[in-house]
Amino acid sequence: MSAQREDRLKGVLDAVPAGFVVDAGWLANQGVSRFLTRKYIVSGWLERVERGVFRRPAPQSAPLDWQTCLLSLQHIMSYKIHAGGITALGEQGYRHYLPLGAPAPVWLYGDDIPSWLPRLKLDAPLTTRGTSLFTDPGLGLTENKSGNALTTPWGWALRMSSPERAILEALDELPAHESFHNLDMVFEGLATLSPRRLTALLQSCRKIKVRRLFFVFADRHKHSWRERLDPDDFKLGAGDRALVKGGKIHPRYRIMVPSEFVETTTGVADGP
Repeated sequence: MSAQREDRLKGVLDAVPAGFVVDAGWLANQGVSRFLTRKYIVSGWLERVERGVFRRPAPQSAPLDWQTCLLSLQHIMSYKIHAGGITALGEQGYRHYLPLGAPAPVWLYGDDIPSWLPRLKLDAPLTTRGTSLFTDPGLGLTENKSGNALTTPWGWALRMSSPERAILEALDELPAHESFHNLDMVFEGLATLSPRRLTALLQSCRKIKVRRLFFVFADRHKHSWRERLDPDDFKLGAGDRALVKGGKIHPRYRIMVPSEFVETTTGVADGP
């Protein structure tokens, strides 16, 4: 192997930990041609995971997990993708229900999600979304090194939504892809949210539906941070909003929700 090819191989091996993945675009940016990629595969330096996607072999050839894949996207290939919604809440220790007999779907958010990502065979199914829910797409993101987040000798951690952002992303999925009961249980544990971060995110949130639903849940659980938020400071729109069939219109926030979420101060379900 020529000195130039050795330098390119060393660059790949230095940048890609064992078990992590890169795509053909990243390799090309490192000066690794398709011909050279094939050479690396034959020599055992890389293995093909999917068309245009390659993995540095792991010592025990462990299956590719979603966390390693996401760390590869974020820290090696520099894609602006983060874990969000119910996935980010779960990774940060907030309780939610898991589907029986199957791994929980992983929610990933980004505006430059590569086309090959949904084709990968990972340890959990992926659901992808853009970042259009917020006017500032980078607001409320955090680096998580705790919980189940996989770290490396490089000190990498998963970039994900803070709990304040994640709950708004999850509310956006009601009722088609999330359940009121599940998010009600999650909300019960959100006692330590930051009112300052919530204010910024609610002001950046583009959807009236999400802002109204947030206050429906916030009023229901009465955490201390709720006292620091005035619904009148946020654009909640006008008119009733239909959301669920067979529900009731919330008397204050004028959005149709399951009847148990419409309560008077005495705790008795009320109509519109």
